[in-house]
Amino acid sequence: MTRPHGRAPAAPRPSVPASGVRATARITAEADGRGGTALPVLAGDGPLAPRRTRGARATARVTLVGAMSGPLGGDRIALEVVTGPGARLCVGSAAATLALPGRSAEPAHYDIRLTVGDGATLCWLPEPLISARGSDLRMTCRVELAPTARLLLREEQVLGRYGEPPGRLTSRLTVRRAGRPLLDQEFGYGPGTPGWDGGAVLGGHRAAGQLLLVDPAFEDEPPPARPLGESAVLTPLAGPAALVTAVAPDALRLRRLFDGVAGAEGPRMAGCSWVHKETPVCPVPTAR
Repeated sequence: MTRPHGRAPAAPRPSVPASGVRATARITAEADGRGGTALPVLAGDGPLAPRRTRGARATARVTLVGAMSGPLGGDRIALEVVTGPGARLCVGSAAATLALPGRSAEPAHYDIRLTVGDGATLCWLPEPLISARGSDLRMTCRVELAPTARLLLREEQVLGRYGEPPGRLTSRLTVRRAGRPLLDQEFGYGPGTPGWDGGAVLGGHRAAGQLLLVDPAFEDEPPPARPLGESAVLTPLAGPAALVTAVAPDALRLRRLFDGVAGAEGPRMAGCSWVHKETPVCPVPTAR
């Protein structure tokens, strides 16, 4: 085959499979034997790029940076975080995760697996997940805790960008402690989900979230159940854990509501001084 003189061959375009991206990111934290935490594994591809950022005291900090748009329809993204015995890790994200429609009619999948060893502490504090119009995301978060592990986990979902209806979002959180179930719940929002916007679920709100705190100190002194204003509630679980569930008109007010848990109207959670020591931005109060 001949080419016209003076014309360079066209550069090949990268091919993206119609079925979407397959990608897995991994973070492993280990006690370094000197009172600190090392990160021997910090790897990611596709939309997730974990980066070590400045920590505080003995806690290692990792920020998830979005390397590309996603998750899109048909994508299958996984994140595995292992906090070894005695390690302390805080994981956040640089920006919100935006679920978008893709070329594939298949739903996107985002699977998170968190493992926390004996005497270890994990603070999982990502920015909100935004369900954009036309998207379809199935999200799962599975947590395995050792008997003396401590966990602070925040989840926030925003249903639709400004002025638009949401896509379809299914989110399931499963937590096991010492091999036994501690929490297993699933939420469904958006088109095709019966009653998701009714008074029994969101009641017209467009942001929902939860804050889970697991601490062995709750074995002796669990926090009492109580409402936190008009759209949030604190519930002690059948184990050393407390769950704050909330809805709000938007992401900003949802975050302010969680932050307000630490104020004068918040619950008096015993045994949680480690939260403020290790994660100053955490919205959970110390014992009083």
